[in-house]
Formats: sequence, structure tokens, C-alpha cells
Amino acid sequence: MKQFSAKRTIQILGHILQQYGIDKMVISPGSRNAPLAIHFSDLDSFECFSIVDERSAAFTAMGMAKSLKKPVAISCTSGSAAVNYYPAVTEAFYQNVPLLILTADRPRDYVDIFDGQTIRQKNLFSQHSFGDFELLEDEAENSEEENFKIIKTAVELCIEKQGPVHINIPLTEPLYQLVYEMPIFPEIEKVTNDKKYEIPSGLISAFNQSKRILILAGTLYKNPELETLLSQFVKNHSVVVLTEANSNLYHEKFFNHIDRYVFNFNEEDFRTYAPDLLITIGQNVVSKKVKEFLRKARPAQHWHIDEQWFPDTYFALSEKINTRPEVFFSQLLHHSRLEPQAYYNLWDILRDKRDQKHDDFCSSSPFSDFKIFELLEQKIPENYHVHISNSSAIRYVELFPYSKSHQIFCNRGTSGIDGCTSTAMGYAMMSASPVVFVTGELSFLYDINGLWNQYIPPYTRIIVINNGEGNIFRIIPGPSNTNAVDEFIATQHHKTCEHLAKHFGFSYFKVDEEDTLLRTLDNFFKADEKPKILEINTSEIQNADVLKNYFNALK
Repeated sequence: MKQFSAKRTIQILGHILQQYGIDKMVISPGSRNAPLAIHFSDLDSFECFSIVDERSAAFTAMGMAKSLKKPVAISCTSGSAAVNYYPAVTEAFYQNVPLLILTADRPRDYVDIFDGQTIRQKNLFSQHSFGDFELLEDEAENSEEENFKIIKTAVELCIEKQGPVHINIPLTEPLYQLVYEMPIFPEIEKVTNDKKYEIPSGLISAFNQSKRILILAGTLYKNPELETLLSQFVKNHSVVVLTEANSNLYHEKFFNHIDRYVFNFNEEDFRTYAPDLLITIGQNVVSKKVKEFLRKARPAQHWHIDEQWFPDTYFALSEKINTRPEVFFSQLLHHSRLEPQAYYNLWDILRDKRDQKHDDFCSSSPFSDFKIFELLEQKIPENYHVHISNSSAIRYVELFPYSKSHQIFCNRGTSGIDGCTSTAMGYAMMSASPVVFVTGELSFLYDINGLWNQYIPPYTRIIVINNGEGNIFRIIPGPSNTNAVDEFIATQHHKTCEHLAKHFGFSYFKVDEEDTLLRTLDNFFKADEKPKILEINTSEIQNADVLKNYFNALK
């Protein structure tokens, strides 16, 4: 016999989520949120997942939401449990990933009287959410009517903004009262926000008058329509399109490896390659070098196209275009004069030189982190979706054509290493395609609880590149000149992943040289009854020196 919570607020919440098709919930254990766990786990229209660590649970849900491209709900008990959601909430906020955050709470009167697991949860995420709401307790006057309105507003906001929205739910004891039949609630009239966009004539005129047009793509989901549209703009060498691996846009006439081309620009180069019109799409850009270039280039116009964010990243923002990029470029294509421009040829000459030097270096580069990322791009099967951890891993990926064959994902909202493993595992749980997660060992070890997840599919693969430290701090200028680099910045260590793999039920492989890696990769992606971890040891290799030699070779 099915059991449901007797709390009217929870019954209303379940009804509204069902109406809006939010049918996945990640629940972390606790007592105060027991009414949610009881209720949703017995509703046929919901699929619930138990993840113990709230920080990992929120990142897992974020990965699920990215895979599903719709909101996922998370539920936890009161107190510090809710605060542990915060890293994932900030990441989801800056990535526009829809999370519905349901934090159970003690009654309002219990706040600040030193009652256990009671903190100030109201508006907890207000700086990094698209809405913070608090429900009335069941016992309050008009609570049913008011809570219905609040929940409906919150859910619609989460869908509209495609980002995190918080509902705090004060619950009085008893918490475990049950009913065995659900009341009948009315159907909900859903609000739709269909935005129509018509490109202004002034933008068309400005585009047609510009001779040096640069389109820069940041983080995006794979979008074949957008890729096709942009290919029309480069067909006659009319504009320059710069992309990154996690832009998930690829064309032979796009400039797909930004750091290969702009890394060594001097003041004269900033002027030579500067656009007069910069058009940006997508979220955060990985390349620090392109940010430096465009900030110094000072384009006369900068248009950003998005439905949520209009960041003045390059200190030149002149036009906020509130629509989807494919809508804008589809209209622009019908009105633009796409004539060959010398600006494209200028970049094309630079590309030919740098790409040849890249190929020359790769042909003789030693076994190292650099070489591993070159080999992985060639060996990862095309049907795999590829998740990359932050720090040096995503920067290596940008040097190779990963997005030519794969969908690439990386947590570039706040660009932290926390939660990368959990996000990838959450994505894998919902993905029809197999997932491989490529990570440095510090990012992986930092998020160990990302593996405390009984729902990880057996075809999931994790590749850990263990260079014995945070090697990014050997690459960027500054840290290596200090006495603190080994212990406090790069954080050298001698830990491996072998026992972790056994503990969490993964098959485990370890290699430390190129020939063995190539042989292992041929079998690594074959089907198995368990997910697999491949650890590649490069701790005895001067990886930072290899990468520095690479960029010196490009000069």
C-alpha cells in the first residue's frame, strides 16, 4: 500500500511539480525533510535518488539537469545541510542550469534560539538564485492557498530563467504522519513566456558596415542549427568565428583553438587583429588570453546575445540582444551582405602558421599530460559525451579538436574544481549516450563523494591524470617563484585512486607510459558490468615544462 505525507504543503508541492513535468528529485537523508522523502518516493510520477553528501547531491542534480535540459529538484534537511548546496547553486546560477532547491526547515519561531540544526535559511541563496521563497507552515491561516501560489511562481521562475530557485519549507512536528489516499487537486493553468524577437534595422546596418567582425563563442550546448548558421557567415570569409571545445561548435573555417592563436600577442598584435564589431554568444570563456586580447583591443562595438546574462566581460558592451543566438543569426543572415573580408584572411594566415607548428611539436612531443590529451582526443569513441574537470585539464582540451566528434562539458560557471566528478556522474545517470570524465587527480580526489552514488551506469568511464599536484600552478606565471608552491599552492602528494576504485566498485587500470596507455585505451571503452577508472601516472614528468615548450614552439 502506498504511503503519502499528511502535510498539506508537501501534497501541494508534489501536485505542482507533477503538473510541470519536474519528475526527478535527489534526496539527501535527514529527519526534517522526511515528509518529502516519504511523499515523493511513493508517487508513481517521480523518480527519486538518494545521495548522502549534500554538496555532491546538488552537483549530481545539476549534471542530471544538464543532461535532461529541464529542472531537477533537490531536497535536504535543515541547518548546515542546506548550506552544503551552495557551491553547486553558484555553479548552476552562472551556467543557467535549472535546479529547484527544496530545503526543509524548523518552524520560523525556532530560528536564533539555539535549537538544533536551525540556521537562517530564509533567503539563503538570494545572491545566487533567480528567486528565494519561503512557504507558510500548514498551521498558518490561508496556508494552502498562499503556498499554492508561491510554489507555482517558484517553479515557473525556475523554468523561465533556466537557473536555481529556492523554496524554504518550515515543517512542524510530527513529521511522519501518513495518508493512504491523495486529494484531488485542480489542473494548473501554465504561464508561457514565448518571446518574439525582431532584429533592429540599426544592427543590420552596423553589421553590414563593419569590415572586421569577430564572433566569439563561449560555453554552449551542442546546437546543430547554430553551427549551420555560423558556417554561412564564414563561407565567403566574411567574419571570423572563434570557438572553444566546450562551445560545441565545429567547422573547418571556425578558429577552434583560441589559445594557439592569441597567446603571444603584443601591443601591435592587439591592434592588428582587433575587431571593430565583437559579437559574443554562450557563457564563460575558458581562454584567459582571449580576454586579455579583447580587453586591450577595445572593439568599437560589442554585442552579446543571450536570454539571461549580458556580462561586460571585455569592457566594451554596447548592445544587449535578448534572444537565442540561432534566432538572431537566422534573421541576420537574411539581411546581411556577406562579402569576403581581408580581416578573415589575416587570421587565416596566422592559423596556418600556428597549426603547422602545433603539428610539428606533436609529432615529437614526449609522454606527458600534453601528449595524453592529444591521444585521448583520438581514442575516445565518438558516441561518448566528454566531461572535463577544471584547472589544467580543460586548458589542455582546448588545444585539440575534441568538439569535432564529441559533446564537451565543463563546469565553467564559477570554474572551481569542486563538484566536477559529481556533475559528470549525474549527467551519466540521465544520458542515453555513454559518458567519459577526464580529470586531474586533485579535482577527482576533492570530490570523492561523487562516486558514492549507486546509480552510475556501468558504461561510465573515468580517466584520472595523476601528476602528483595541482600542476596548473606550475603553468601559470607567479606561484613557482614562491617558497609556498610545493606544499600550499600546488599541494604535492603521493595519493592514488586504486583503493577508491575498489571501495566504490569500479574496475581499475593504471598506466605510466605511452605504449601501455595506447593498448589499455583499446580495451578501456569496451563493455563491462562495472564502470571503470583509468589512472595515468605522470608525477615524475615535468609536465609544465612540456607545455611551456609547446607555446615557445608556436612563437
